Amino acid sequence: MSVQHTSEVERVAAAWRKVTGWLAEHAPVSHASLLAPATEEEISAADSRLSHAVGFGLPTELAALWRLCGGVEHQYIEANEEAGEVGSGAFLPGGVLLGPEDALRPRLPEVGRGDMWGSAVVPWLTGDEAGPESGLYVGEDGVGSWSLPDNLACDKPGYPSIAAYLEAVHRTLTEGPADAMGPDVPGLVWGCLIWDDPEAPLLDDALEHWRPVH
Repeated sequence: MSVQHTSEVERVAAAWRKVTGWLAEHAPVSHASLLAPATEEEISAADSRLSHAVGFGLPTELAALWRLCGGVEHQYIEANEEAGEVGSGAFLPGGVLLGPEDALRPRLPEVGRGDMWGSAVVPWLTGDEAGPESGLYVGEDGVGSWSLPDNLACDKPGYPSIAAYLEAVHRTLTEGPADAMGPDVPGLVWGCLIWDDPEAPLLDDALEHWRPVH
């Protein structure tokens, strides 16, 4: 591994430890949602499938993150049972962390059709788990937004790397301002970190229990 790649891996690990350390202290149910690291076999298989299908492998940072956490599993929350609004694993403003298999599902070309993405990026976060049809991608140029309802659209990167994104999350949580990453601000509900827009909240029944971090 080159010096640059080693530095990227170390920076991702440091930023992830800070974010998850904050969760352990302030949002234990979200912290409990973290899955074990993906196996080397899972990561290698994802890299091979991607290379074979579209001609490039996994971004170094994404593989490094999966070696720390293979995704999330939402925890049962009794108070959330009827409304079902709060996903304990949705503790990042971009949504839930996709594991190797789920990340490749929207990225790989469908049978008989070429690559719609047209760029060397891989989805890694989504707020739309049922699809997924939107979220954040990562590529050589950084982290940006993607959507795939009709024709694929990828915005220009908003962060230069996964590490920079995670550092911004931790900085927003600990220093603020609350809206440093957009209109959605961090808040706590039932032991979970959930980002929502106070001016136009998506939370409904859970909103009265949601308390902004700042």
